[in-house]
Amino acid sequence: MPDPTRPPAPRIIAIANQKGGVGKTTTAINLAAALSEGGHKVLLVDLDPQGNASTGLGIEPEARQRTTYDLLLEEAPVSEVVLPTNIPGLWICPATTDLSSADMELVASEKRSFLLHDALHQPALDAYGFDYILIDCPPSLSLLTINAMVAAQSVLVPLQAEFFALEGLSQLLLTIREVRQSANQGLRIEGVVLTMYDVRNNLSQQVEADARATLGEIVFRTMIPRNVRVSEAPSFALPVLSYDPVSRGAAAYRALAQELVARHEIAQRKG
Repeated sequence: MPDPTRPPAPRIIAIANQKGGVGKTTTAINLAAALSEGGHKVLLVDLDPQGNASTGLGIEPEARQRTTYDLLLEEAPVSEVVLPTNIPGLWICPATTDLSSADMELVASEKRSFLLHDALHQPALDAYGFDYILIDCPPSLSLLTINAMVAAQSVLVPLQAEFFALEGLSQLLLTIREVRQSANQGLRIEGVVLTMYDVRNNLSQQVEADARATLGEIVFRTMIPRNVRVSEAPSFALPVLSYDPVSRGAAAYRALAQELVARHEIAQRKG
C-alpha cells in the first residue's frame, strides 16, 4: 500500500534497445537534459558498463567513487551514488567498467531481477524530489536490462531509421511482455522514437512509414534527425542542448521531451 506521507514517486523510464549504435545513450543524455531544461528534476541512471552516459555528462572517471555497481551489488545508499552534473536540475548515477561483471554476479542473488527496483525505491531518494528517472540500459537483453524493466513504469525504444530497424524490435517487445507477465505487471511501452532520421533519404521515409503502420500511436511524432552537432557534443562532454542550443538536434530533443510530458499529462487525466 502506498505511503501517503511520501512525496509523489518519479516517473521511471528505461531507455532500451539490444541493438547498439541506435542512439540509445545519446537519447538518454539529451532527453534528460531537455526535461531538466523544461523545469523537471531528473536522475539519469547509467546502467551501461561502457559508462558513456557518465562521460557524456562530464563525470570524470576519478569522480565515480560509487557507481551503479555499488547500488546494485553492494547495496550502497543512493545518496552516496547520485552525483550532480553541470546541467541544472540533472543528476546521475554513474557507471564504470566494473558493471561488466554484474550479470554473472547477479545470477547468484535471489533478488537478482529486483535489485535496481529496490535501490530506486529507497526513501532517501525522496529528498531529491525527482520528477523523472531515466535508465540508460546496456545494448543487450541482459540481467541489467531486466533490472531496468522491473524498476521502470515504461520502456522508451530508440529505433534507428535503417533497413533492419524493425527486425530486432520483436525480441525486445517479447522481453517486455515476459517481464510484464512475471515481475512488473504495470510495465508498458512508453514509445518508439526514430533516430538518425534523414528526411532526404527514401530509406528513412520508408522505415518511418513501416514503423507507424506496424506500431501505430506508440511511435512518437518527434523524430531525431541525423545531425552533426548531436554527434559532436559527446566529445565535449555535453548534451547537444548545451553544445549547440539552436541546432536541429537540440530542437528535436526539446520537442521529444515536450511530447513525452504531454503524453503523461493526458494519461494522468484519463487515469
